[in-house]
Amino acid sequence: MSDDPKTLVSTDWLAAHMKDPDLRIFDASWYMPDSGRNAKAEYAAGHIPGARFFDIDEISDGRSELPHMAPPVEKFMSRMRAMGVGDGHQVVVYDGTGLFSAARVWWLFRLMGQTNIAVLDGGLPKWVADGHKLTSAAPTIRDRHMTVKMEPHRVRDVTDVARAAKLGDYSIIDARAPGRFKGEDPEPREGMRSGHIPGSQNVYYQDLLKANGTMKPPTALRTVFLDAGVDLNKPAITTCGSGVTAAILSLALERIGKTDHALYDGSWSEWGMYADLPIATGA
Repeated sequence: MSDDPKTLVSTDWLAAHMKDPDLRIFDASWYMPDSGRNAKAEYAAGHIPGARFFDIDEISDGRSELPHMAPPVEKFMSRMRAMGVGDGHQVVVYDGTGLFSAARVWWLFRLMGQTNIAVLDGGLPKWVADGHKLTSAAPTIRDRHMTVKMEPHRVRDVTDVARAAKLGDYSIIDARAPGRFKGEDPEPREGMRSGHIPGSQNVYYQDLLKANGTMKPPTALRTVFLDAGVDLNKPAITTCGSGVTAAILSLALERIGKTDHALYDGSWSEWGMYADLPIATGA
């Protein structure tokens, strides 16, 4: 794997940089409600030394009824300062699944104009499998100012996506499992219709990963997108159930050198809620 501190780094890279004074690590574990796992409890029991816990549900827009929408700039800045993360820091974010919710935080930092952030490839499982230690000790935190300049081109709302679906000028890529995309399996949230945004293509996020939870190399990633019918010459909009696994698609697109992509933050939690928005079913 090619380590890139702006997208994806290996456990070997992180282990070699653990003593860097400007390294900051986030545990951004988040699980579906029916998983039976508690991210905060798992963090308290054991995390990578120095890691802070990034609460995806709390560091969000509390004014929205949709789950974990991107927070206002002021809230993001205040939470980062409280956790001692700011200008000049290299951030590495991981999760307890392997490569799942960490990509959401990578995208959120990019939305806030921060580029010195990478996802730990394979996450906590790979870190442990490679023989590295965990700790239950709380990290030492010192305030650090963060300069935030939001980049609105990295996010799309329902109006943007409805227009893109109608005109066909974007590749809309859905990260959900094929059964949900086709409308054959029920949605995990109540009140959601089943199906997908008309004109979108399905790239199940797990198809971008190896069996050990690490991301496939760029050549293989490109093949996955092309095999799914994605037109990589068009700008892309990534989507999923609630804006978490869509960020894995965004990270994969970045890894293949495609930078003209944005994430539909409301995703199916928003689109599937409104009866006046069109849906498609089947492949």
